[in-house]
Amino acid sequence: MTTLRHARSVPLADVTIDDEFWNSRLERNREVSLEYQYDHLETTGCLENFRRAATVLNGRADDRGGFQGIWFADSDAYKWLEAASYVLARRDEPELRRRVDEVIDLVAAAQDDDGYLNTYFVLEEPGKRWTNLNTMHELYCGGHLIEAAVAHHWATGERDLLEVAIRFADHIDSIFGDEIDGVPGHQGIELALVKLARATDEDRYVDLARYFVDLRGRDDRLARELERIDELAGYESDEEGIAAGARDIFYEDGAYDGSYAQAHAPVLEQTSVEGHSVRAMYFFAGIAEVAAETDDEELLAHLEHLWESMTERRTYVTGGIGSSAYGERFTEDYDLPNDTAYAETCAAIGSVFWNQRLFELTGNARYADLIEWTLYNAVLVGMSQDGTEFFYDNRLESDGDHHREGWFECACCPPNVARLLASLGEYLYAVGSEEAQLYVNQYVGSSATVEVAGSAVDITQTAELPWGGDVSLEIDVAVPTEFGISLRVPSWCTDAAVRVNGEERALDIEPEPGTGRWTADYVTLEREWDDDRIEVSFEQSVVPIRAHPAVEANAGRIALTRGPLVYCLEAVDNDRPLHQYLIGPESASTADTTYRDDLLRGTVVLEGEAMAPDFEDWDDDLYLPATETNRVAAPFIAIPHFLWDNRAPGEMAVWLRED
Repeated sequence: MTTLRHARSVPLADVTIDDEFWNSRLERNREVSLEYQYDHLETTGCLENFRRAATVLNGRADDRGGFQGIWFADSDAYKWLEAASYVLARRDEPELRRRVDEVIDLVAAAQDDDGYLNTYFVLEEPGKRWTNLNTMHELYCGGHLIEAAVAHHWATGERDLLEVAIRFADHIDSIFGDEIDGVPGHQGIELALVKLARATDEDRYVDLARYFVDLRGRDDRLARELERIDELAGYESDEEGIAAGARDIFYEDGAYDGSYAQAHAPVLEQTSVEGHSVRAMYFFAGIAEVAAETDDEELLAHLEHLWESMTERRTYVTGGIGSSAYGERFTEDYDLPNDTAYAETCAAIGSVFWNQRLFELTGNARYADLIEWTLYNAVLVGMSQDGTEFFYDNRLESDGDHHREGWFECACCPPNVARLLASLGEYLYAVGSEEAQLYVNQYVGSSATVEVAGSAVDITQTAELPWGGDVSLEIDVAVPTEFGISLRVPSWCTDAAVRVNGEERALDIEPEPGTGRWTADYVTLEREWDDDRIEVSFEQSVVPIRAHPAVEANAGRIALTRGPLVYCLEAVDNDRPLHQYLIGPESASTADTTYRDDLLRGTVVLEGEAMAPDFEDWDDDLYLPATETNRVAAPFIAIPHFLWDNRAPGEMAVWLRED
């Protein structure tokens, strides 16, 4: 363990989730979504690309047969393999294992003798490898291959896919920094290479990741590529090709703008989160891993500064990030429109990856806190309740014309959601670097076996989240041992109580003076543990919130939250057009909370009273003096935002007009 790392998450293999809220979602992911996504990998030609590439490389076909789908579709197969591997780590699924083995065989057969692996280039442009780092995503696909291979090796102990990934990583290592100086247009390989280094005990993969991190913003290869666009892979003479489209995104007012790919300055000189939000999150997660492996405190401190830039000025109330559809990117401070919000599902998942690594490096509760908020409000919304439809972009307001879809040409989000849900157990617990501290980061019903202070510790958690705030933890230690258990106190709770074996313990943290708001922190219980029970109560209240006055889209509006959830109004539950409801903070905070097991497979709804125009005043008038109009009480129902668009189509709004 490096000296910089503060904690290490408990591995997925040592955690079993058994939770009333999460069980059904994880089961649908395993039983429905993975099957559904595999079928789409077949019908869209993604897996066929590997078959055709293998045929070409083995000299069995003069006609390549053509590539199908988007040019980086290989990555979708890799993410599916990663998700399936996480499932296999916890369960014996013979049919899933058979399919995984078949896909691995396809991937291995499509690898060239020199280790290179990318089916688009084998089938379409074999002579133009590595000519278009901006757009063609060879390194991005390689990163997902490596992550899948490490996950599969860790889950099964087998090396077939890992050997494929090693050969490709070695090929990259032999070229970059020697024949080629350049960085990926779409990051992801930086994080993957550090994972590979840990799986193989080969530090040179960390060195390669560091090379990509340090070169970004210092070398202008990405700009030079676009100056000779007609020589690039993906170029077509009619200017309708892949490369031509990339040129538009990378240029601002006729000049190259590296900020789209976080290449506008060296990372230590970047002062805010910029550009394509998914690329940024994958990049920062990779930088965090490099910082961890190289004990680079300067990198870590700068990442924390960038995190504050993002969360204080460029993050939606849901935890979603990246406000613009054009470029799928961050724009400027406080630019957070609702009806055109992009907030890509993949970006939220990338945020979870980054925050997890920041927690491990610092032990700061704010990162685990944002993971929880993002999971419930910006990730879960990306998948329908039946597990077969997905949001690519996530609006905070809709006229009823924005819906999940079964698949996308750029199908990055569905398998990304699948791999995060399948690996949820990794985010629950961690052990401190000095191994005398056990962190409870996420309140999800589960059991785990960990080693703390040299003793085997069994922990069993029962949690009512997100609907309730009660949590219990059974601690069973093989030999009575003294260590600390750190319980995260969420920023959303309005009061907290902790009892150990029925005895209430004083909290060593308290709300901010004058506000009553909590700052995410840990309560650490130090004692000799043996066979003990911890009971925690986090009070959940309806909390109406306002946005910063600089957020123009939310001027005169409030949003409703309860516990870790953001709520919204949906037309199907309410009698009036949503713009007519005016909700005051006091009436919102006193809304009734009711668990409805007959609605959306079980959910807590908020039922309150708003004000709305009295139609009896209007008759046939289009305009009236304000003094001649009145308002009447109008009941409203709000549901958790992640559940919207699972019923009849209609309006939806998170931010509501304030009375």
